[in-house]
Amino acid sequence: MSYPRKEYGHDQPKKYWSLHEAKVKIAAYCAYQDRCQKEVRTKLYEKGIYGEEAEALISEMISENFLNEERFAQSFVRGRFGLKKWGRNKILQELKLRNISPNCIKSGMKEIDEEEYFKTLLYIAEKKWLQSKEKDTFKRRYKVQQYLISRGYEMDLIGEVMREISQ
Repeated sequence: MSYPRKEYGHDQPKKYWSLHEAKVKIAAYCAYQDRCQKEVRTKLYEKGIYGEEAEALISEMISENFLNEERFAQSFVRGRFGLKKWGRNKILQELKLRNISPNCIKSGMKEIDEEEYFKTLLYIAEKKWLQSKEKDTFKRRYKVQQYLISRGYEMDLIGEVMREISQ
């Protein structure tokens, strides 16, 4: 038995929101998960709300504490470090990409515990070192270092960790 498929052609018009509908939906969107202004603005643009109307909605969400960039930065840092094991450089880059203010970024970065950060880096490096099938120690070391750099960890800490695991 087969079911008719939904057609996603160009002939279907996009569903735009009214101003009242947008307020309710954006409040739910922000309540579900911490958001930054850029994400909310993008969502509003997708639904046909631009300019002054969008800015008024965003400022209303801020005043009602649905939108709080400092809270967003803190939860973003906790999530990216705690779950995805990203380093400070990558987290910082992502926050800047989302137009988060330097003060909010600084507040968010305080969520990373120094000791936990180093332990995580050591764990990731050891895991990658053991997974690498490279026989040549120099090449293996290079590959692990490149991997850690791509994860956003700082070069001085990587050097420290590499000395520890390659002994």
